[in-house]
Amino acid sequence: MNHPARRGTLASIAAELGVSRTTVSNAYNKPDQLSPQLREKILSTARALGYPGPDPTARSLRTRRAGAIGVLLTEELTYAFEDQASLEFMSGVSQACSKMNASMLLVPAGVDPDPAANHAAELINQASVDGFIVYSVARDDPFLQTVIHRNLPTVICDQPADDSATNFVGIDDVTSIKPVVQQLVDVGHTKVGILCIRLDRTPNNGPVSAERLRTAQMHVQRSRITGALEVLESAGISPESVPIIERHINNENTSRSAAEELLSTHPDITAVVCTVDSMAIAVADVLTQRGGEFPRDLSITGFDGIPQAVSRGITTVRQPSRRKGQESGDMLAQLIEESQQAQTAKSLKGARTQSARRVLLETSVVQGESVGPPRQGNLPF
Repeated sequence: MNHPARRGTLASIAAELGVSRTTVSNAYNKPDQLSPQLREKILSTARALGYPGPDPTARSLRTRRAGAIGVLLTEELTYAFEDQASLEFMSGVSQACSKMNASMLLVPAGVDPDPAANHAAELINQASVDGFIVYSVARDDPFLQTVIHRNLPTVICDQPADDSATNFVGIDDVTSIKPVVQQLVDVGHTKVGILCIRLDRTPNNGPVSAERLRTAQMHVQRSRITGALEVLESAGISPESVPIIERHINNENTSRSAAEELLSTHPDITAVVCTVDSMAIAVADVLTQRGGEFPRDLSITGFDGIPQAVSRGITTVRQPSRRKGQESGDMLAQLIEESQQAQTAKSLKGARTQSARRVLLETSVVQGESVGPPRQGNLPF
């Protein structure tokens, strides 16, 4: 009967080469302390003996560092790689991870409002990470509370934005959207519609009531709509006269259906304010496919500044999505370092409580060709 060969150990490699266990360990953890020749000799011997390297769990216990950060997003996992703004954000986080020599663990909580419908809480509680970045979740999201209860360094990006006790990176969404809406007012638009994505964990695929907007727990979308309505109201346009259409899921199909709903039910509108560029692109597509063109038949504004919208000539607000990721990661790295220094010094109880850090980044307007004077009469289709 054949028995599997016994795998090598740190001690057996040291004995084989006549060096100390510390020297073998340094080949993996502190390579700069060895000559390239000695390190390669140790690694080749380890491969020959079937030694896979130091146990990451044991190393984590020894160093009190997992070497990874968790990123919670209330979307399906594919969203992080399909939505352009999210993709840029994740790219920024990955750059920060490289600087701190850490890996990134994505924890997708999905969009189902029932927390029992997925295992995100279990993933969060079991995640071996040094801290969390919470990316754009509702104020009342149960998984946000699960992260907070882990009592690890945490940074919130985008939302919730109204808790002064949390570390935060984001933009001023109310103010940022105003310049493009003001352009519509300045050229004479008085019949304006708004398209937005999810305002709350409870789905709504249709018109947005004043009550839903007032109680919305997704601060980013609520703030952008609020900023747009403030500009319109200052121009004498009643917020009650502005139709708002919402979609719970943000993808090409839902954006198109929202555009079709708004243009079909309100053919008198002459401009559409979109809180994300994906919806602005959908409006442009629907308009073109029906034989219209912007800005002759309809003015359109977007938000995000993604290349796909800019290349289409859509006037939009560019937000620094990649820098959001970098700033969130850098802030988290600093919090982790400070936390571990305090633990090492055994001074957590006596340490002075640090005030929450808040970083607000600047946005800019990308001037396209999608804003012009209002047409006369209803949409020509």
